[in-house]
Amino acid sequence: MRLRNIPGSREAIAASPFVVHDEESMKGKWHEFFKNDNPIHIEIGMGKGIFIMECAERNPDINFIGIEKYSSVLLRALEKREEKSDLTNLTFIRMDAEYIENVFDRNEVDNIYLNFSDPWPKDRNAKRRLTSSRFLKRYTNIMKESGRVTFKTDNNDLFDFSIESAEESGWDILAMTRDLHNSEYNEGNIMTEYEKKFSGLGHKINMMIISYSRSKLNEKEAVNGKE
Repeated sequence: MRLRNIPGSREAIAASPFVVHDEESMKGKWHEFFKNDNPIHIEIGMGKGIFIMECAERNPDINFIGIEKYSSVLLRALEKREEKSDLTNLTFIRMDAEYIENVFDRNEVDNIYLNFSDPWPKDRNAKRRLTSSRFLKRYTNIMKESGRVTFKTDNNDLFDFSIESAEESGWDILAMTRDLHNSEYNEGNIMTEYEKKFSGLGHKINMMIISYSRSKLNEKEAVNGKE
């Protein structure tokens, strides 16, 4: 459930030094922005930023970018970010993930995190899901070939859809579990706000890590083009 619009949230975001406001001008220049050559990890739909801020604290040698399209939610993340002003390896962007290729260049991103994304349950909205083939294609256009997408959700229908989408799009499933907190993959797991809430209600957390081979995808597209 999303927060209601908070008056003044857009103005507060526009004035924040922790938000990149001209994000499209940064395409291909993110290493210059962070002033280092460290890997770049992004979280799409970061919510209140609990997950990505802890990631940044634990991994000072990785650059993190949190993406959130709702101003009211991003404002809450900024309130927490101001308490951690020493995190030089973290910044935020207010934008819709649909335009991600306008912000990041080819081979610029190492990893992507998708945590408890909107399931868009109606079939007519399937393309809007962040694990749809449409979005997976966008990720291949900004990620390094060795990069990974880590996806967590408590929504079983969305998880089933995501597995099918990854396989049909030619991505490799490197790890997968339907009960993260009771699996080998839970070691080092950083919980999101929704993850704490849903697991507290007894929901099992689904998780998968996927990667791709650009040459493999090119071959698949060539075959599909001949059919």
